[in-house]
Amino acid sequence: MATSSEASAMARASRRPPAAKLARRWLAVILIGLIGYAYYHPLRSWIETRQELSSRRAEVAKLATEKQALQQRLEASTSLDALAREARRLGFVRPGEHLFIVKGIAAWKSTHTTIDNR
Repeated sequence: MATSSEASAMARASRRPPAAKLARRWLAVILIGLIGYAYYHPLRSWIETRQELSSRRAEVAKLATEKQALQQRLEASTSLDALAREARRLGFVRPGEHLFIVKGIAAWKSTHTTIDNR
């Protein structure tokens, strides 16, 4: 008759699945791991590309609004009124006009202020 240690060893040996079944399980685990590894890199690349596309779209939108503001500024600066204002600032006068340069306006204002005008 078998001793208790031999009986327990036989019981453990009988609970272990056959080697072919173990090999199939490990093959399935390795196969799932390889499939996961194969999908990891393309998935990571797709996510990075999507984030890059999102940031580029935001940059394009920002540049489009900046372009629109610059176009409006250009249109405003090329109008006849804006050109005339700029010419007067540079000292140009229209034919028949006389140019007068008045200096010391700030000093005059500071001496002639009243309590009401401050």
